[in-house]
Amino acid sequence: MKKALLFGASGFIGSYLLNDLLQNPDYEKVTIVARKDLGIHHPKLVTLLGDYHSFSSLKEKIVADDVFITLGTTQKKTPDRTEYYQVDHDYPVLGAQIAKEKGATAVFIVTAIGANPNSNVFYVKTKGEAERDIIALGYDYTHIFRPSFIMGNRQEKRSMERALLTVWKVINPLFVGGLNKYKGITAEKIAKAMNNAARTHPTGVKIYHWKEMIDIQ
Repeated sequence: MKKALLFGASGFIGSYLLNDLLQNPDYEKVTIVARKDLGIHHPKLVTLLGDYHSFSSLKEKIVADDVFITLGTTQKKTPDRTEYYQVDHDYPVLGAQIAKEKGATAVFIVTAIGANPNSNVFYVKTKGEAERDIIALGYDYTHIFRPSFIMGNRQEKRSMERALLTVWKVINPLFVGGLNKYKGITAEKIAKAMNNAARTHPTGVKIYHWKEMIDIQ
């Protein structure tokens, strides 16, 4: 049986993924790193309290085969670009690096459609640099999930996102053929795809857009 490590368990995708990992019989232990206790109790769950600034001090407690990263913020929540970059790039790369040093062989990370380290768009560039630097760590298995619009009901209220969700439900069927990667997908299905991908483990780097995530449901 394997051990899983999850960063971002309190987030939209991460909360679904945590539930899936705890129910996955392939894992005997699921460790999460969180800034505060989430109040979740399960015999397989281990919670380490920490964040980007303190994570290095927790590395002796890290034992994992598979690393799952669903970290991410918004410019509204984190307007300072230095802090934003820490959340979306530095923390994922640091977590993946330390876990690999401790023996992890597979990493699963959510980025975004169009992620490109050479982009002039800060968000797209940041996600692309996170992908690039995690790939450079040389995991046996690297799974990258690139959703377009993430659908579903968030606990956090985002008025702009609610409006976009209404629009996306209308235009989603129009994304056909080569455009299907732009289709919106629910956070629950992204989490399920990540959990299921851990059972297939294609060697090397595997990128999942909408179709690949749907195919692995």
